Amino acid sequence: MKILSADQTRAADAFTIQEENIASFELMERAASAFTAWFENKFTPTQDVYIFCGPGNNGGDGLAITRLLHQRCYTVQVYLAGDPANASEDFKYNHQKLPTEIALRHVEHESDFPAIPAAALVIDALFGTGLNRTVTGLYASLINHLNQSAACITAVDMPSGLYTDKQTPTEGAIIRAKYTVSFELPKLAFFLPQHEAYVGQWHVVPISLSPTFISEATTNLYFTTAADIQHLLKSRPKFSHKGLYGHALLLCGGFGKMGAAVLAARACMRAGVGLLTVHAPAIGYAILQNSVPEAMALSDKHKNHIANLPSDIEKYNVIGVGPGMGTERVTKTAIGQLLATCKQPLVLDADAINIIAGSEKLKNQLRNHEVILTPHPKEFERLIGKSKNDYDRLQDMLEFCREYSCYIVLKGSQTAIGTPEGNLYFNTTGNAGMATGGTGDVLTGIITALVAQKYTLEEACILGVYLHGLAADLALPDVGKVSMIASDLIDYLPKAFLQVARTSA
Repeated sequence: MKILSADQTRAADAFTIQEENIASFELMERAASAFTAWFENKFTPTQDVYIFCGPGNNGGDGLAITRLLHQRCYTVQVYLAGDPANASEDFKYNHQKLPTEIALRHVEHESDFPAIPAAALVIDALFGTGLNRTVTGLYASLINHLNQSAACITAVDMPSGLYTDKQTPTEGAIIRAKYTVSFELPKLAFFLPQHEAYVGQWHVVPISLSPTFISEATTNLYFTTAADIQHLLKSRPKFSHKGLYGHALLLCGGFGKMGAAVLAARACMRAGVGLLTVHAPAIGYAILQNSVPEAMALSDKHKNHIANLPSDIEKYNVIGVGPGMGTERVTKTAIGQLLATCKQPLVLDADAINIIAGSEKLKNQLRNHEVILTPHPKEFERLIGKSKNDYDRLQDMLEFCREYSCYIVLKGSQTAIGTPEGNLYFNTTGNAGMATGGTGDVLTGIITALVAQKYTLEEACILGVYLHGLAADLALPDVGKVSMIASDLIDYLPKAFLQVARTSA
């Protein structure tokens, strides 16, 4: 599913109005109705509702929402901040439609700010996506007043003061919403960690913007939904055999870190690889044979670290490298040899990334369109450097992907996937329970298995990350966020595959 810019979203509104031959206030009514339906499903009329409107179209949305909530027996108070003489035409239209028993209170001074009870509900309809300047003055004071209240704030389309698709100046005031209800599609700002305190939990409500416009809109930004995943998962024919689903090699494990190798191997098997061989230090041989009997094990000549490559490495379809491997000098040498000679696709994680990060020579040996890197934020920083903010980090990632013709899976809440072509995909599965050691090793195993099964590298990244998060979501009701461990994701991975397969049928 596409993510559109603020300008594209306004163009989609205009295109829809022209295509359907409707008035702009009719589309606004559609948006207000969608918001109100969500709000009514979330909150009961027993709580007082305070609605704050600016003079633009976001404020027009707020006035229409005021009327609709009033019809549904909510007790609403509505406040206008800004000069009504400069109000948009759709704002004026919805102002005229307000029932006479609803008084529109004007906020012209700080003394006009209402005292907001802690149990109240606040709806922010001050600016929305139309903002193109820093919020200061009376508006900033009002936003700070709302933030300091204990009331639950829901933003209409976009928290006021927050830019939709570029860095917001630090000196401006921004609404800190508990919920944000976006129309038709989510905004880029929703996917960035730095905005969590402002966006809160975001939800998307459909308002039937033109499918034609959306399908033809040009963008490099996408978010992955269940509908996007359905066509990716391959079915297995009746006369299948293990040779059809690839032979993967994992180079992983080290003294004290064989658990990472076990997790990656178990995940790789659960993700459907035909055959798996794990090459690990000699100290890990017995551990692997006992923990992952489905996999074959090779013992490195070095007791505690990976120092050599298998002699028959060319027979494998894909090689996953890094979990628990360490960065010893002998291991660095082995990684250098791998990059110099390997012809297969590589999935590089953890210490493999750390080793490559310190060497421009190794970076230049990454084979074009044959490498997936799966860093967490600190590994990403070692690989590329420190970014000023989350927007710059995304651009830095895409520049690296283009320069080295590789794929990057930047792990985190709503993991971001960058491609050599400059596309960016945000994942929509997963939860905070995944913030525990070993979940990255599980992801390495899953993606490695998918590449072995002849998924393209881009497909393996998108599908692997989605299934990884979905397994955590399926585990959540049983184990919770606090008690979730990496092994839980492996245990629930079959259910994740089954859920995707059911929706694909």
